[in-house]
Amino acid sequence: MKRVILAVTALFVLASATLPGDGRKIPSILVKKLDGSKFNTAMISNDGKPVVISFWATWCKPCKKELDAIAENYGDWQKETGVKLIAISVDDARSSGKVVTDVKTKGWTYEVYIDENQDFQRAMGVNNVPHTFIVDGKGDIVYSHNSYADGDEDILFEHIKKLAKGEKIEH
Repeated sequence: MKRVILAVTALFVLASATLPGDGRKIPSILVKKLDGSKFNTAMISNDGKPVVISFWATWCKPCKKELDAIAENYGDWQKETGVKLIAISVDDARSSGKVVTDVKTKGWTYEVYIDENQDFQRAMGVNNVPHTFIVDGKGDIVYSHNSYADGDEDILFEHIKKLAKGEKIEH
């Protein structure tokens, strides 16, 4: 009987669980800024405009390729939609020192934070990188995409443009 109750309870919990990209809010987790100070992820906002959160690592070539591809058009994206990109490094304490070097070398102009303990990564349901989310102007996670292939940034921008116009995006 205990097993039946446990199984039913587990099914209920799984059925009611929310997945990234279904309108949930950004969790409150402390991450590091590049200067070493702390930042609470619940404070991520953009005055009612879309936010892209991209999880990456210094050792991840597809991650860097995606962030470089976005960087090429980021200024135009911002002018057209007001979007803000936030890059979250999941490098641990041993490799997080490379993050500042990569950001400077690449010339990325987005906000970059370091999630050394991977607390934010776990809270967002990120299993591997790159993993990208779009947050709407109300702070709801409305899109999630894992991996990167050439051209994915164009699809991402199409979703951002729809959101900026107040339209819903299909996943």
